[in-house]
Amino acid sequence: MPGITSDRSRKLGGYEFFEKVLGSPKFIVAPMVDQSELAWRKLSRRYGAQVVYTPMINAKMYAEGVRKPYREQNFDTVHGEEGGPEDRPLIVQFCANNADQLLTSAKLLEPYCDAVDINLGCPQDIARRGHYGSFLQDEWDLIYEMINTLHNNLSIPVTAKFRVFPTVEKTVEYAKMLERAGAQMLTCHGRTREQRGHRSGLADWEKIRAVKQAVSVPVVANGNILFYGDVERCLAATGADAVMSAEGNLYNPAIFMPAPTPPLSEASSSSTSNSDPSSPAALYLTGFHPRNTSLALEYLSIVKSQKTLTTPSAVKGHLFKLLRPALAKYPDLRERLGRVRVERAERDKDGGSAWERYEEIVRELDTRLEVDIEAAKGKTLEQLSPVDPATGFPVLPHWLAQPYVRPLPAEPEAAKPPAESEKSGVEVAGRFAYELMREHHVLTMSTPSDGMHHGGWGCSWVEEGDI
Repeated sequence: MPGITSDRSRKLGGYEFFEKVLGSPKFIVAPMVDQSELAWRKLSRRYGAQVVYTPMINAKMYAEGVRKPYREQNFDTVHGEEGGPEDRPLIVQFCANNADQLLTSAKLLEPYCDAVDINLGCPQDIARRGHYGSFLQDEWDLIYEMINTLHNNLSIPVTAKFRVFPTVEKTVEYAKMLERAGAQMLTCHGRTREQRGHRSGLADWEKIRAVKQAVSVPVVANGNILFYGDVERCLAATGADAVMSAEGNLYNPAIFMPAPTPPLSEASSSSTSNSDPSSPAALYLTGFHPRNTSLALEYLSIVKSQKTLTTPSAVKGHLFKLLRPALAKYPDLRERLGRVRVERAERDKDGGSAWERYEEIVRELDTRLEVDIEAAKGKTLEQLSPVDPATGFPVLPHWLAQPYVRPLPAEPEAAKPPAESEKSGVEVAGRFAYELMREHHVLTMSTPSDGMHHGGWGCSWVEEGDI
């Protein structure tokens, strides 16, 4: 079984690790603070994810162990669920700027995971203040020391997730340095440190391809994954060994699953007419987009069934993302969901009633959606998914899980990757012409701007794993 290695007398590395421990994965879920927690990892695995990362853990705080709740909240080793058989293959990610602290934390979690990853990609202000993530990318000696320390002292591999530099040449040299230091797998996020928030722009697949061609360890591509079909497009363009999804996974945890036959039979009983493969939307509707209320209830059932506690902010964040299109149609339920508060003391380790307030709202939403689904009876999914002229992407029925897409905003040149060739996945002239989108897939996603308080989750954390 991938991820369960009974004999660690010989540490595996590179492709041997990738194949024998991780199981030659193609679909990987990114590390996301307060969002790739155990319950979400379980849900993602049910829908095709083959490897999942923990949320980023602060190595200094975990090593010091002064704040007892910090360890319990970030990786619960007491109940045996995190890192257990249902939670493998698993990679634990740390942010750090001190090799000794990083090693101390990594040794504590070494028995519960298959690799330890170092976060070299976070571009947010909190990473600048904490001196970690992408703000270490000019300190190559420090990065080398941290990776090499783990490489020489752990019984499991060390991996690294990083952002590209403005030039291909420096990006490649950086990746080669990470490999020399001992990184056994590299995840290349095709955006620069400056590309973040509403200036995220487009991930540069050509730089990822250059990294893949320059190193001998497995390379995972990260960026520009909106729909299931983007996975194969990305793999073909980059030559990468696997694709990582973050925000795409949060809005549709089934992003790694192909559409059932007949397509999306769960979507509604209306999908009885033949699909039209020539329709503008058909290009993107090759994946599985389950009913979002079903996903929400399934997620809540996992949360309730675990001994490992899930933070209320994580639960609320997931529900708002999963249900975003349906809640937009029923703003009264969106407001009710936003007002729900689950205090830490209320959470019952045996599954209790703390989460039933959320379930009640989701079930009421599901009842309303039944009426909408019945009204759509007799139409194909393509007919129910008009292409948004502002983006060139289809807007699926509001009862289905789907990416949250908006056009790229006007942004400073510094936040844009350079115009590239056809392989890059980058839009050349800055116009969202439909034919260009069909060829290059050039949009970005961002978090909702509905003004709601979503229980503490924030786009800044999500964007580290990226889209």
